[in-house]
Amino acid sequence: MANSVQIKCINRTERMSPHERITHVGGYVSSQWKITLNDAIGKIESGERAFFVQAHRRTVGVIVAVSPSGKKYLKTESDGDQPDTLLRLPECP
Repeated sequence: MANSVQIKCINRTERMSPHERITHVGGYVSSQWKITLNDAIGKIESGERAFFVQAHRRTVGVIVAVSPSGKKYLKTESDGDQPDTLLRLPECP
């Protein structure tokens, strides 16, 4: 079973495409952490780690999705095609 960690912040680019905007995800438990989008995708796909966010007082899983152009990105299980819930998180330091 993968260790589940809460994503509490993101870093983003200025790109307009929501599938390309997030570059890093992060959070804190006993210490602050931040990893690249590609590292997070790899950890989810390998089963090493699971991620979630708190949205509207409920826990929502983060999954790997594929854009129409074939690019992998992260979104929550409750999002449509765009990672709206993640894009609402604050910027990571």
